[in-house]
Amino acid sequence: MTDKVQLDTLEGQMLIAMPNMADGRFEHSVIYVCSHSDQGAMGLVLNQIASHLSFEDLLIQLNILDDDSAIRLPSRVRGMNVHKGGPVEVERGFVLHSDDFTIERSTLSIDNGICLTATLEILKALADGGGPKHAILALGYAGWAPGQLETEIQANGWLIGPADPSLVFDPNSEEKWKQAMLSMGIDPAMLYGDAGHA
Repeated sequence: MTDKVQLDTLEGQMLIAMPNMADGRFEHSVIYVCSHSDQGAMGLVLNQIASHLSFEDLLIQLNILDDDSAIRLPSRVRGMNVHKGGPVEVERGFVLHSDDFTIERSTLSIDNGICLTATLEILKALADGGGPKHAILALGYAGWAPGQLETEIQANGWLIGPADPSLVFDPNSEEKWKQAMLSMGIDPAMLYGDAGHA
């Protein structure tokens, strides 16, 4: 019976955009599904970088750091990207992270050692050199109304694949779509119907 429950939800799975994805905002995107029920679905895009904003800049904007303390940021945090998590509530931040760090009543444990926290405390912990070993900061999220995601999947907009933490937290965002396809045994080049696509 537990197998049936797992099949009914896509929580903890990855959505990989097919080349024929109709919505340009999700072209070549890889999305980690954080929640999925008959109420709809919510996920974070893992491979779109918000190039206009650094993690350090964001911490300063949120008054977690000032210019002086920014100099002392741990190097692993200084190099973190800010991701475009999706087109919904783009001013809201989410941290997808490993389960070695949790905040009571704030951290949602999803699956396979991956958690979601959406409070300033996790950003403060990262800025102080603590926090989770693996983390992705995303602004905004991808959301679907009840039945919408299922319809998009049936229309071949998305492939569903297992979310390997090493792929989820891989800092190489540019290769993540290709790597997600390859992890499912699919050569992305074989998905393009005509030779005019690269």
